[in-house]
Amino acid sequence: MKLAMLARNANLYSHKRIVAAARARGHEIEVIDTLRCYMNIASHRPDVRYRGRSLQGFDAVIPRIGASVTFYGLAVLRQFEMMGVYPLNESVAIGRSRDKLRCLQLLSRKGIGLPVTAFAHATSQADDLIDMVGGTPLVVKLLEGTQGIGVVLAETRTSAKSMIEAFGGVEANILVQEFIREASGSDIRAFVIGGKVVAAMQRTGAPDEFRSNLHRGGKAQAVKITPEERSTAVRVAKIIGLNVCGVDMLRSNHGPVVMEVNSTPGLEGIESATGQDIATMMVEFLEKNAKPNRTKTRGEG
Repeated sequence: MKLAMLARNANLYSHKRIVAAARARGHEIEVIDTLRCYMNIASHRPDVRYRGRSLQGFDAVIPRIGASVTFYGLAVLRQFEMMGVYPLNESVAIGRSRDKLRCLQLLSRKGIGLPVTAFAHATSQADDLIDMVGGTPLVVKLLEGTQGIGVVLAETRTSAKSMIEAFGGVEANILVQEFIREASGSDIRAFVIGGKVVAAMQRTGAPDEFRSNLHRGGKAQAVKITPEERSTAVRVAKIIGLNVCGVDMLRSNHGPVVMEVNSTPGLEGIESATGQDIATMMVEFLEKNAKPNRTKTRGEG
């Protein structure tokens, strides 16, 4: 196959692993800088151009679109879909996962376990927001935050009100969520490919850190997940429409609760923790499924 990978930095661990896995299986793969692509929107024959040439002729596209370039990246991916190129993850599904509020709404509608969550822009009713999630301690999140940035823990009602009002002062959309104390600063990431959990790790935050992100000094180890956790991860991927994703869950007293769905999950942490060759599994999924014009939405979502 001839594969395109949309990525800004070809030297990231995950991107190098995917390239190596594709070439090891005999495929041709090119890393394409997402922001250097441009398109003729009015063309009767959809096309993406890059460095003065057309990007026709690819069998599949692997979107590794950074959160900071989501808008433009999804526009490029939609154009590939309109050209009939099979995407590892579709633009509509990635868009759902990147909109944290929309993602939670979709999961809630299907009965997926979630932490009690409130959403607000105007923060004049901070007391009511705090009461909605069961009081303190609670977590305040910026809707656009990534990798634990813009996520703060409020231990007391006074600090919670101050944080909520401070975010409101900068015109930010925020999520206010209950704090799952029994998770003890750990979460589970289940890695889903093609409707199956292929690997799972437990991430534990650094000392005195409630966020478990590996970028913030957290540690990861392989973990055996329960049938309920496995089923939840698979259902989440299906609801959002993702072929490949990381589903982040907390172990609460009332079962797994989903915190986030990552449509461009990193490979270094989970491959190191579990010893699984995730990159090759992703390429194998494309080998089985990449057919022209097989995208469900064809860029129409």
